[in-house]
Amino acid sequence: MTFRNGLSSLLRPEDSVLVLIDHQPYQLANVNSHEPQMVVNNTVALAKAAKAFNVPTILTTVIAERGGLLFPQITDVFPGQEVIDRTFINTWQDPKVVDAVKATGRKQLVIAGLWTEVCVAMPTIQALGEGWDVTVITDASGGVSTEAHEVAIKRMIAAGANMLTWLAIAAEWQRDWARLDQAARLTDVIIQHAGGSGIAYLWEQQLLNTPVPKAG
Repeated sequence: MTFRNGLSSLLRPEDSVLVLIDHQPYQLANVNSHEPQMVVNNTVALAKAAKAFNVPTILTTVIAERGGLLFPQITDVFPGQEVIDRTFINTWQDPKVVDAVKATGRKQLVIAGLWTEVCVAMPTIQALGEGWDVTVITDASGGVSTEAHEVAIKRMIAAGANMLTWLAIAAEWQRDWARLDQAARLTDVIIQHAGGSGIAYLWEQQLLNTPVPKAG
């Protein structure tokens, strides 16, 4: 087994491409590994982080006519962008999706989707076998049960995949707070989607902007 370590193994925005798979009503209705609203929040946060760092993002659904359209909170991040609708359960068997990924020229493939054990695991395992560097964002994905989600993660790790959460990948993309433009955009995402961390930042700004009472 080749271990993923060293500075070069960390994700870089200029080398990353994100694929969001099947974040649709039908799939969400039977997500039981996570609180469904949290999956929506985390996926939108991931999408916004990708946009903040200029990471190309491929949007795809499976038989949207029956399973429902991609969550509008996601498509609102990428107004006017085509959502690739498939019949293949395994996204990586759909030439249109694979061609869109290859057209970016990026080598670090980032995947999140519903369900983890099916629509995330299948393309991840296939892409790994074809030599791609694959990272799965676990908290922007979800399975029909906690067991299904966790077994899928173990299976993908065994196949060579990397696992991260949305805030962790955003931090890797940022890497240096001296990147001020990206830092400002990431901070907006944290305020909107990172719960207590966002509130703590706003509180910090409040304290910094509160005048010190004059003595006497």
